[in-house]
Amino acid sequence: MAHQLRHTVNCSLLFTELPLLERPAAAKQAGFGAVEFWWPFVEAVPPDRQVDAFVTAITDAGVQLTGLNFFAGDMPGGDRGLVSWPKRAGEFRDNVDVVVGIGQRLGTAGFNALYGNRLDDVSAAEQDELAIENLAIAARAAGRVGATVLLEPVSGADRYPLLTAADALAVIDRVDVPNLGLLADLYHLAVNGDDVERVIADHTNRIAHVQIADAPGRGEPGSGTLPLDQQLTALEAHGYTGWVGLEYKPSTSTDECFGWLPFERR
Repeated sequence: MAHQLRHTVNCSLLFTELPLLERPAAAKQAGFGAVEFWWPFVEAVPPDRQVDAFVTAITDAGVQLTGLNFFAGDMPGGDRGLVSWPKRAGEFRDNVDVVVGIGQRLGTAGFNALYGNRLDDVSAAEQDELAIENLAIAARAAGRVGATVLLEPVSGADRYPLLTAADALAVIDRVDVPNLGLLADLYHLAVNGDDVERVIADHTNRIAHVQIADAPGRGEPGSGTLPLDQQLTALEAHGYTGWVGLEYKPSTSTDECFGWLPFERR
């Protein structure tokens, strides 16, 4: 591997053999100094003791929390975010304060805001208007702790409207705040048919976070056919210095599935 980018382990997809609060320590033991999570609680505003336990698990493990998702609804049930859902706007906004509070305690630099699926009873234009408003609110709150809000194209969700980097960048342009950036998940972009090499060549300066998985299958690098190494090398060459989130489903145990990455590069 040619690139020198740093890796962060997504503990919502990796180390799922363990209870959630044990995963940061397992990542540290596997040689990693950083982790990221989807929203790790059941509701938008969890009890303080749950938040405290999560923060403690990160600090006790001695890892950096590089990224955290805003509450995204019922992910296993198919929800993909609340940013553009009128009936749940209050929930999203209440969640912003919790996310930013955790980020402030742990020095987290990136918060991922899943846009939300299209709804039957609300027009796309109305959903988009609300999304612009909510993303601006989230970005202003994140800005107070020096963090960036991330917007991500996603695959595998039929009603999710942001499929390509261009789709997400168009929204980012409409919101027009400095600390809203593109989350380039190279797996989702590839599966959705985006030209990943072109995205890297044209838009690296707008990419605030990168995640990887191989395709087909969303497994570890080397389990599929994506030229991830080449793409990460190109990102670095174009000036990307941020984290690379390992957001994949291990084809074996989590510990075994890191074989592609030498210990000293973790």
